[in-house]
Amino acid sequence: MREFSYNDLVFLLDATQYTLWLSLVSLILGGVIGVGVCLMRLSTSRPVAALASAIVAVGQGVPPLVLLFLAYFGLSFAGVVVSPFVAACVALSYFAAVYLGEIWRSAIQSIPTAQWEASESLSLSWGQQMVYVIVPQAIRLATPSSVGFIVQLVKNTSLASIVGLVELTRAGQLVNNATFQAFEVFLAVAAIYFCLCYPLSLLSRYLEKRTAY
Repeated sequence: MREFSYNDLVFLLDATQYTLWLSLVSLILGGVIGVGVCLMRLSTSRPVAALASAIVAVGQGVPPLVLLFLAYFGLSFAGVVVSPFVAACVALSYFAAVYLGEIWRSAIQSIPTAQWEASESLSLSWGQQMVYVIVPQAIRLATPSSVGFIVQLVKNTSLASIVGLVELTRAGQLVNNATFQAFEVFLAVAAIYFCLCYPLSLLSRYLEKRTAY
């Protein structure tokens, strides 16, 4: 047993890069898939909309920790051996896609019907209506909620420690096992998470105020 030292803090900061990479990859993949989920939910085709509703229902009804277990052990059971990082990316990307897709769908559907009718009167196609009229307004409405969700996504990366990925939380566990100074170790872990998430929270509040007018 030893004291919590500067080298341990460096180890925590080094592990933080995996938290950042996992957050970034999950956000990008989740955002791309989320656009598809959003469009499927808005589809006039009942089978497509029903499929999207099922995808959303599963993603919202199953805890992200269980999604992580399914991605890690389920893919291995299917014969696809993946690293903890890849499994975490798959699970969190699905989690992000479901929630971002719903945020964006609700923003689009909150646009007044008069905006659709006005753009239709200009002989714009559905795609042109979306690109030039609806989406610019929906982005303004969805931005604060989207940024707020990103904060939750960063914090949920801590779940990846359960499958052995040495990100920030797992690094804290390893240091604690070596030092048995849980308060000092996890206080440092909490401070690092705070430094990652608080600027995003401030950004969310700023955008919420800017888009309120």
